[in-house]
Amino acid sequence: MKVVFAGTPEFAAVALKALLAAGFEIPLVLTQPDRPAGRGMHLQASPVKQLAQQHGIDVIQPLSLRLDSKDTQRAVEARDAHERLRATDYDVMVVAAYGLILPRSVLDLHPCINIHASLLPRWRGAAPIHRAIEAGDPDSGVTIMQMEEGLDTGPMLLIERLPIAADDSTGSLHDKLATLGGEMIVTALRRLEEGRLEAVPQPATGVTYATKIGKEEAALDFARPAEELARKVRAFNPFPGAHAKVNEVAIKIWRAEALDADSGSLPGTVLAADAQHGIVLACARGTLRLLELQKPGGKRLPAAEFLKGFPLEGQIFD
Repeated sequence: MKVVFAGTPEFAAVALKALLAAGFEIPLVLTQPDRPAGRGMHLQASPVKQLAQQHGIDVIQPLSLRLDSKDTQRAVEARDAHERLRATDYDVMVVAAYGLILPRSVLDLHPCINIHASLLPRWRGAAPIHRAIEAGDPDSGVTIMQMEEGLDTGPMLLIERLPIAADDSTGSLHDKLATLGGEMIVTALRRLEEGRLEAVPQPATGVTYATKIGKEEAALDFARPAEELARKVRAFNPFPGAHAKVNEVAIKIWRAEALDADSGSLPGTVLAADAQHGIVLACARGTLRLLELQKPGGKRLPAAEFLKGFPLEGQIFD
């Protein structure tokens, strides 16, 4: 079976690697254009492009796939991409975190199958892993679905559940789901080859949307319950990183745990800041123990190490 692959970040690269290891022929890869990254903001190829180039696979990077784009450059690139797809001999397109919407003109060329990191119809959209952790979901998972024009609305081909561990961050859960997604897409394509891949419509109930993460969401509000804030810290690790201010200094908080005991103190008050108790802050309900922090320009440090260079006793976080 010949597979055109469309994807961009590491999540997608894991799936592409699984397809290559399983022996599928990949004649063409679509990925996002190179973006500035790192301290020098040099152009950097996506993980998918890097992997494709290592295997000698042709790569195209259109800005858009919409033939009706009002932007001339995007319209030209979309037309060129369509011509390339029509000239390519393939059976199915596999899509994973590509970052571009596939218009009907692409969906009609050959079957398009998507790897989505949630238990659809829960958490359709851009940030399903973040939102599942933030919401306190007990489980996440991967859905392999047939693509259509709606946002993650297509019929399901495979679905597998994965428990969310109490200490899972978006980073750790991402890695687990990426591995699962790679395994599942290989299974799905094998079944497709054998003519036994069944499409099941998504349930009409339980639909939620995982909106894109905004950096402004990462500020912690200690007038919220500690359990909610602990989930937020996990959900925003590694991006964009939860933070709070103390004495006008923005401190990144990478790991934290909620404690049940209410303090009765003003939310944000530092209740303890020592090697024995760690850094404990008052919240609207319960208290929050900060486990790993980072000051501007510094490294991520365990709470005890952080306090050696940044005393917090008696302070109040905004």
